[in-house]
Amino acid sequence: MNEKELMNLLKNKFKELVDENCLAMDEVHILSKSLTPEEAIGNTKRKDFPILTGQEVMLQAEYQGAKGQAFTDAPSEFKGTLREILTLDLDTDLHSRGLFIAAMNAVMAKLGLVEHTVHCRTEEPENCAQEILKIVKKDYRDKKIALIGYQPSILEALSKDYKIRVLDLNPKNVGQIRYGIEVEHGIDDYKEAVLDWADVVLCTGSTLCNGTIVHYFNIGKEVIFFGITVAGAAKLLGLNRLCPCSG
Repeated sequence: MNEKELMNLLKNKFKELVDENCLAMDEVHILSKSLTPEEAIGNTKRKDFPILTGQEVMLQAEYQGAKGQAFTDAPSEFKGTLREILTLDLDTDLHSRGLFIAAMNAVMAKLGLVEHTVHCRTEEPENCAQEILKIVKKDYRDKKIALIGYQPSILEALSKDYKIRVLDLNPKNVGQIRYGIEVEHGIDDYKEAVLDWADVVLCTGSTLCNGTIVHYFNIGKEVIFFGITVAGAAKLLGLNRLCPCSG
């Protein structure tokens, strides 16, 4: 599946939900805005989360009291109906893609189809990393792990007990040593680190917004996606997802 096919599939599946629940005719508005770092994750002790360093922006959509969020590097604002959301260009417009994903997460949360669509805050990201470490220790003991996306608390927690490699696309991170691990390039080092080396892949859901998530489908090893961005897509596509501390 390529990026265009994925976005078409998600749009069609979401449209089915909207039609089945007669939501397209609603006059309810989707309000999407970019959150400040403090609004998104609060005042964290650790200051190297991507959203705090300006590498990502969080979009938040609200639908009938339910909230859905998505990390993106292409922020945008939108106010309109679900009918309009479904007409957005997801193939070539990354701004529209972020809006669609956030809105989809909000609607699916309202319908009770997904949980954990609001990012954890303040000290919760550290707790999240420890919860993920517990799960890894229970289910993936002695496995080599590829962490996709520089997520500092998860990297630090796992690096103490596991053979781990971390891949990222931000040039400010690539080649740098983080918590004793060199950050590798998400494209250039993908085959060697992910396909040839890793036993298990922990992949940020933010890959959904930039389309690189398709590189982690059907790769012959277990992939666990984490975070709020991929909430709705994981449900619609049957993906394995972890997000233990989000709201």
